[in-house]
Amino acid sequence: MDRGRSRTIFVCQQCGRESIKWLGRCPDCEGWNTFVQRAVRPPTTPSRLPSAAPQELSRVAGEGIPRLILSFAEFNRVLGGGIVPGSLVLVGGDPGIGKSTLLLQVSALVAQQGGRVIYVSGEESVQQVRIRANRLGLGGERLYILPETNLEVILEQLEGAPPDLVIIDSIQTVYLDGLGSAPGSVAQIRECTMRLMQWAKIANVPILLSGHVTKDGAIAGPRVLEHIVDVVLYLEGEPFGSYRLLRGVKNRFGSTNEVGIFEMRGQGLVEVDNPSEAFLSQRAREAIGSAVVPTLEGTRPLLVEIQALTSTTSFGFPRRTANGVDFNRLLLITAVLTKRAGLALGSEDIIVNVVGGLRVNEPAADLGIALAIASSLRGAAIDPGLVAIGELGLSGELRAVPQLERRLGEAAKLGFGRCLLPGRAKVGAPQGIELIGVESVREALRVALSKGGKQTG
Repeated sequence: MDRGRSRTIFVCQQCGRESIKWLGRCPDCEGWNTFVQRAVRPPTTPSRLPSAAPQELSRVAGEGIPRLILSFAEFNRVLGGGIVPGSLVLVGGDPGIGKSTLLLQVSALVAQQGGRVIYVSGEESVQQVRIRANRLGLGGERLYILPETNLEVILEQLEGAPPDLVIIDSIQTVYLDGLGSAPGSVAQIRECTMRLMQWAKIANVPILLSGHVTKDGAIAGPRVLEHIVDVVLYLEGEPFGSYRLLRGVKNRFGSTNEVGIFEMRGQGLVEVDNPSEAFLSQRAREAIGSAVVPTLEGTRPLLVEIQALTSTTSFGFPRRTANGVDFNRLLLITAVLTKRAGLALGSEDIIVNVVGGLRVNEPAADLGIALAIASSLRGAAIDPGLVAIGELGLSGELRAVPQLERRLGEAAKLGFGRCLLPGRAKVGAPQGIELIGVESVREALRVALSKGGKQTG
């Protein structure tokens, strides 16, 4: 076989799987028409790099890594306490959600603290970035804009005078001349990210990458990017809403459960000091089909409003719609309410929504979802001063959830006077709040809806 000749392979643009022939459907990611042809050049003899000698772990210095702490408390929270030097952080989100705005604000904060920042803009010109900076009220001192997409040129600029922070907006626009594929392809994303990661570790300079998302909401090339970078953050929010959530998905230097909450205003993303109060500010008293649940987002207790609507179906099969809660969890709660609580939900369309664009994944919200559904079905409002906590079992029993003290403290701080929770939970009541222990979902419905209402189920 002639090793000097190049050959061609086919590469999936979604997951990076390689094949010697074209496939209509990828066996790994099951995507259709994702394979493209790519030329593979013969390998060259690599230069031998100096290798590091193995070190005994007990002799390695164990001092904490100094982080770059910003005056953006919500951003620091999601990162685990600030930006780690030499780290590679990926920020993903839907188009127009505010990724570039967030990165530009972070760049300006680092520059204001005396750092030197290079903002590599592959999608916008210098003038366009200046327009955004004017809208956000940012001066731009010590913030340098580099409108370049060739990675070799970018690295040359970075090596000349290493900055304190590098922004790449976006990684899908950066390319290497040595590769035969187009910018944004899996091969380009993989190689460019690896080169940036190697430079960041050697120079000990943090790099923040902006990444596009696919139709399924995942960062383009997820198996390529998320496995290479140190931190993966998603910027989420409703398209027409003002609130934005910065959620950690992967973090080698902190918890992956933290969430930062911002509000999009004319001057950019503004931190929300009291998110529980903000999300409940428009809640109507005596609202039917509404329940308040104390949830935990990482280390932060957060009160969210869960709304439910039941309506007699006009079709043969009732629909189940879940916005902000797990769909399978909604099916489980509906089945338990039908079987254990005797609610006639078999012919009802059920729509459940978490107000504010939040997403609640923990089972502690089961009781609140069940109460909201029963309230809508019976036409009876839940006491506006009541919060509900509890996991729902298949037998209709209520199970305790962790960190009840922190949840109850947040509810008491916002003026809620009663809490419905599993009877087996052992927790002290904060001052000003009454704990009501119940053993089953049937008993919980009887207590929460005791004020009565029109019976429709």
